Amino acid sequence: MNEAAFSITLDRFTGFGAHYDGVRPAAPAALADLLLPMAGCGETARLVVDLGSGTGLSTRYWQRWAEAVIGIEPTDSMREQAEQQGGGGDYISYRRGYSHRTGLPDGCADLVICAQSLHWMEPAGTFTEAARILRPGGVFAAYDYDWPPATPFPEVDALYLECCARSRQLEKQHGLSGGLQQWDKPGHLERMESSGRFRFVRECLMHHWDQGGAERLTGLLLSQGHVQTVLKNGLARESIGLDRLQAAAESAFGAGQQPWFWSARIRIGIV
Repeated sequence: MNEAAFSITLDRFTGFGAHYDGVRPAAPAALADLLLPMAGCGETARLVVDLGSGTGLSTRYWQRWAEAVIGIEPTDSMREQAEQQGGGGDYISYRRGYSHRTGLPDGCADLVICAQSLHWMEPAGTFTEAARILRPGGVFAAYDYDWPPATPFPEVDALYLECCARSRQLEKQHGLSGGLQQWDKPGHLERMESSGRFRFVRECLMHHWDQGGAERLTGLLLSQGHVQTVLKNGLARESIGLDRLQAAAESAFGAGQQPWFWSARIRIGIV
């Protein structure tokens, strides 16, 4: 990926770090139970590296499972939000860097994580760097949630998907995504396997409960980079159907919250 493409991606996620941190889901609750034994860590990893750590949601998860956690994030506003959020004391630190150029020493990490971020990363360089900083037997894991979460109101979930489709259509129609590079999520596993950087590759599925209401659901939509891009360029919220989604969500959820069911796809590579 060239520097211009990096710049476009960073701009896409600039300016709404606090909002992002407040609505996005944390890591699946059982993720550490899955990955630590695979890496031969027992109950605690020596070092976890979180690539594309954003506002630190995925980084903070590891504070109870690791002696140290380093979040690598190139977007300044996201990394600043992570630092302001705090948590983890001296156990967690954040650095400016890229998935293909972390600046970390060889063989330093037990786990390297990509939390809903691998599709923004140039695959070959990312896998090479992950394999370099992992110790022998270490684990690379990239997870992505299916969007949106399953709520008790399928008609609201359907409207969410319609808004996403309309936003992407408008982004393309108005030429707002020119030069942007991303990689399809279903292809992650095949690219990991073909990279030759991992001796074993597999996918696991994991499910996770949390809860939310109308405000968080519309907030989730507003945390999407393509939606922010459309709105930053002056298109109205109504143009993507956000007004309809908000009205339907408020009618369904009322002022309360309901359980949300998330499904995560975890692609795992062992070095």
